[in-house]
Amino acid sequence: MEPYDALPQPDAYCASRDAFERLISTLAGRPAADMSHDELEARLEALGRELLRQLMQDHLDLRARREEEAVRADGQLPVVIGPEGQSRKWREKDHRRLLTCVFGPVRVTRLAYRGRGVANVHPADAQLSLPAGRHSRGLARLAVLEAVRGSFDQAAAAIERRCGKVLGKRRLKELVVASAVDIAAYYAAKIPTPCTREMPLVIQADQKGVVMRPEALREAIRRAAAKSAAAGRRGRLAPGEKPNRKRMATVACVFDTTPAPRRPHDIIHPPGGRSRMRPPRPGPKAQRKWCTASVIRPPEQVVADAFAQAAARDPQHLRDWIVLVDGARHQLDLIDAEAARHGLHPHVLLDFVHVAEYTWAAAHAFHPPGSEEAGTWAADKLTAILAGHADRAATEMTAQAAAEQLPAARREAVSACHRYLTGHLDQLHYDTALAAGWPIATGAVEGACRHLIADRLDITGARWGLDGAEAVLQLRALVTNGDFEDYWHFHSAREHQRLYASPDQQDYSLTA
Repeated sequence: MEPYDALPQPDAYCASRDAFERLISTLAGRPAADMSHDELEARLEALGRELLRQLMQDHLDLRARREEEAVRADGQLPVVIGPEGQSRKWREKDHRRLLTCVFGPVRVTRLAYRGRGVANVHPADAQLSLPAGRHSRGLARLAVLEAVRGSFDQAAAAIERRCGKVLGKRRLKELVVASAVDIAAYYAAKIPTPCTREMPLVIQADQKGVVMRPEALREAIRRAAAKSAAAGRRGRLAPGEKPNRKRMATVACVFDTTPAPRRPHDIIHPPGGRSRMRPPRPGPKAQRKWCTASVIRPPEQVVADAFAQAAARDPQHLRDWIVLVDGARHQLDLIDAEAARHGLHPHVLLDFVHVAEYTWAAAHAFHPPGSEEAGTWAADKLTAILAGHADRAATEMTAQAAAEQLPAARREAVSACHRYLTGHLDQLHYDTALAAGWPIATGAVEGACRHLIADRLDITGARWGLDGAEAVLQLRALVTNGDFEDYWHFHSAREHQRLYASPDQQDYSLTA
């Protein structure tokens, strides 16, 4: 018997072809001939986005048909096991859910496998790796990239310009917070690029305040803010009084550097100006800089993360470890505790910029600000400090203050400089640092504070909650480290594991 001719399969992309033909006819029509180039761009952008959305929809519909055809061709119900290990005995078709992607909203149709007393299982969801919510992972990625650059309002506006009205501001914040959950696990699994033992390893840490909403302040600051509010609004704060609106964020950075030996006169201009015959030598540059920051975790944990990153770069402790600090006692205590925990004896140096500030304040106690005499006095003392004679410089300035019988108000600047120098003599070995070519200033971490916090979290009018501030801070550090693309693949894989656990996954633990 001669077989019947099979009916031709319908064109899965018929709607997309129609949309493309409409776009072509629009461009070929009379109205488009009178458009300016910018009007033509806007029209093409809207029509092109709709064409891409239709292509996405047609592809999802094609996959749904193929899923049903595969089941019918098999002739028997496949065994589908849920994550808890129970089988689903019944099958239903045409189960739909919405998905909002970067092209617009689409509809996902798939088979549902059902069982008594258990949740439905949709194998197509795992194949497509659909998110738990309505918005696609591509839209979440775009939300993160826009939110770390500017305010949430600006991010929402940028996404609307590109994708249309697909994402509200509140949901954008939720996507950003959810996108940062795997950063700690990512860096715990990431292996840093190895370096030679001749390259010093530098650790720096600093803190900067972030304006928070009242409920996000630390308890002591929150009580102080409530006490000030109960006392009534005043026109002006008292000298030295804080407005009690900020929560301190801790920033740390680790980097490698190539040694660049220098002399004291490469740092400080000698009195009378620098000779053209001896140009200043350049200082060491940061390489492969890695930053971390947190507004939730205490400073000791951030410092511990920095030491862990340094230990991953030099597990056998063969390189010179240099830790640069600003002189705060609590910061030095954290450094000492973490170094002892790792069995290390790093070279701890005080930021020379802070030393220079105290020295210039003392110089202005003897000479008028801006005068040549003040510059000469400060250059003489700072050169001595760089040469390893900080104790002598401190003694000389106090002796000079006593000899000139300075008034108490001016002598206090000299006394403060003396206390600062003599209290940190162990961290003032600049002669060793310059000869070895190490950095002596915390410019790297201060630049990180400006970039990570001041340029985003400290914009005008911003007041943060804990989750939003922490997510944006960590994501900005991730982008600064150049790890965002690699992290996003890692995060996507972890998210898939969380949403679509295999039935036997309970027998083992997930790893990074």
